[in-house]
Amino acid sequence: MSSVVFIGGGNMASCLVGGMIAQGFKQDKITVSEPKQDNRNNLETKFGICVTDNNQTAIAGADVVVLAVKPQIMRRVSLDLASSFNPKTVVVSIAAGISIDALQGWLGHSIPIIRAMPNTPSLVLTGATGLYANHLTQQSQKDVVNDIFEAVGYSCWVESEKLIDSVIAVSGSGPAYFFRILEIMKSVGQELGLPEGLAGNLAKQTALGAAKMASQSDLSPSQLREQVTSPGGTTERALAAFQSENLESSFRRAMTSALERSREMARDFSD
Repeated sequence: MSSVVFIGGGNMASCLVGGMIAQGFKQDKITVSEPKQDNRNNLETKFGICVTDNNQTAIAGADVVVLAVKPQIMRRVSLDLASSFNPKTVVVSIAAGISIDALQGWLGHSIPIIRAMPNTPSLVLTGATGLYANHLTQQSQKDVVNDIFEAVGYSCWVESEKLIDSVIAVSGSGPAYFFRILEIMKSVGQELGLPEGLAGNLAKQTALGAAKMASQSDLSPSQLREQVTSPGGTTERALAAFQSENLESSFRRAMTSALERSREMARDFSD
């Protein structure tokens, strides 16, 4: 079994480790390098894995190294590690806005690199992750990395790096879109007379049920919508209001704004 090292032991690294162990990864094959003692203690106690505060020591002999640090410090961390990498190690970055060109400039041009864009529902093992590998990455390495992210939800490969920006616009930022909708539904429910807790619970359960139906059904979202929209009924009236307010246009602007910001970040962090 491949050895996997995480540089950074924050929430995303922790949820990936938990998912991996739940899916049968051996604890003695997982190491997390984390500067904060409390975080190291928590990870060691919770998962029974190896922890350290020495990045260079951690990556020695690793098959997979996941760079789970913030974009703002990725350059410094990468440059510090560059001379310690084994060329056969595949490096995975989960930082938004850091291009493979930038990573190769810091790590070296002979390193297999994969960009991964997971989202926050990975914390509850229902994440969605987009993946892109450079041409140096072998299929066996892609398979291992795919298993890591499949352990916390759904993962898929995109054909070009620019599509990672599209993944960010759809699923990376996407949970916040739904959280905002839940906020609105809860607020309006209260205005319509429902108690705060009840309005919130109804909205959350409805979102959960709709997502479950969509994921388990062979029907498209359009077909499912048509199924629950009776002619002349309440749902038809509500959807007509969305149409008159041009909801689709609002979502398009929001998602293209997220994509544009991702590209701006890539330019900022490549300087």
